[in-house]
Amino acid sequence: MPDTQNPPVSPVRTLALDDLPSGFGPSAVAVGNFDGVHRGHAALIQTAIAEARRQDARAIVLTFEPHPRTFFRPERPVFRMTPPAAKARIMAALGIDAMVAARFDAGFSQLEPTAFEEDVLAGRLAARRVIVGDGFRFGKGRAGTIEQLKAAGQRFGFDVVVVDPVFDERGERISSSAIREYLAAGDVTNANRLLGYRWFVVGTVIHGEERGRELGFPTANIALPADCELRHGIYAVTLTSRGGEPLAGVASYGRRPQFDNGAPLLEVFVFDFDGDLYDQDVVVTFVDWIRPEATFESVAALVETMRNDARTARSIIAKAGPGGPIDMRLAAVG
Repeated sequence: MPDTQNPPVSPVRTLALDDLPSGFGPSAVAVGNFDGVHRGHAALIQTAIAEARRQDARAIVLTFEPHPRTFFRPERPVFRMTPPAAKARIMAALGIDAMVAARFDAGFSQLEPTAFEEDVLAGRLAARRVIVGDGFRFGKGRAGTIEQLKAAGQRFGFDVVVVDPVFDERGERISSSAIREYLAAGDVTNANRLLGYRWFVVGTVIHGEERGRELGFPTANIALPADCELRHGIYAVTLTSRGGEPLAGVASYGRRPQFDNGAPLLEVFVFDFDGDLYDQDVVVTFVDWIRPEATFESVAALVETMRNDARTARSIIAKAGPGGPIDMRLAAVG
């Protein structure tokens, strides 16, 4: 039965800044990296949407690929919590009209603040409103300030809206860095609290060694990006294939120390499912942590622990329910 409260929607269009069609604007544009698209980011995005409706403009976000920190320090890439495909899903759930990605390369990194103001914001994006966070800096060497941006707006015809930081229930400023630290510790409960929805990954199911099938736990295997720093361990999850409903499961993310200690792999055992997911794009949503990755005295001991993990995951997911409003909207994104 179709969900009439959350009708299916598509991920927002992701457009390259250099390839924007003529007449793209006018726009109300929120600017930032938006990695994680957390509750603080949502405040900017909601402001952009409200300003766009008042201005009869397009509500967009301007983001950067790759992450600037990864560009400047490629030997230490940033743990991207929401690569472009995931980010586009969240933007759709939040109601953004389009996401524009600026290629952050050597040329863009040397763009003077005045060029960013005139060529990018006023020119290509035809901005009527520019929405930024309170610490926003831009241009070569991060030399551009909010005061400069406001002065440019007076010249080029856009207003600047500065959104205050958002703090959690404990008085901690919500930040991507804090969420990365929670995920690296396996603390998806607190990561999800700061995000405002359950963290998820998007990937393609690949063929594995079929060891799980031999043990009675056939898994859908997904190789996550090399920069993923999620703690290795066992998690209660749901898996959603294109056009399908979220299916409860239990997942292992790690190197399989009992067998090969190989490259990290996400392996998802979906409960009560016998279909074929090979080569399909799926969404795996993390509900809670169960235990660390471990080795066992025997394969039989491992299998018994896996059975316990499955029972624990079933209980967690049953108690957790479908999640909050953004989770419900994400479930409707195709």
